[in-house]
Amino acid sequence: MSAAISLEELLAKDAIIDVLARYSRTLDWLDDAGQATCYWPDAAIDYGFFKGTAADFMPVVMAVERQSARRWHFLNPPAIRLVDEAHAEAETYGMAAGIRLTEQGGYAGALYGGRYLDAFEKRGAEWRISRRDYVLDWSHPLPDQPVYDPNAAFPLPMLEILQTGHSQYRPI
Repeated sequence: MSAAISLEELLAKDAIIDVLARYSRTLDWLDDAGQATCYWPDAAIDYGFFKGTAADFMPVVMAVERQSARRWHFLNPPAIRLVDEAHAEAETYGMAAGIRLTEQGGYAGALYGGRYLDAFEKRGAEWRISRRDYVLDWSHPLPDQPVYDPNAAFPLPMLEILQTGHSQYRPI
């Protein structure tokens, strides 16, 4: 393997890792436009509750995320296999949490664990997801809480992201 091939493989893998990081960030910050840059519009998506194209999936997934007052998507480093210079496959384990406001004014939610089985395609100079199958391995409900405020003895700011355009969001 020549150095040029190795460098191209590293650059491809880095670009794919960037797409996956952007996927989590843009969901958590409710950045619709940023989320759309993770998928090719014609990408085949299968989340179980949704099967179709990425273009049709984007408004569905963002509506789901907007049902949570707080959300976090954590991804492990992906296992990436480059098929050729324009195609790759990746498997990424992840955990997510969604916290919603209850009718009683408290918070409740769930933790989820699963894996993303992705195909990536490079079109022009850009890598994006061209197929995604999500496998939910487990979920665990979080108990209802009257409030999820920081501990007064150790105060930290808490973000409640209820809509696009939060003042703390920094597009990257």
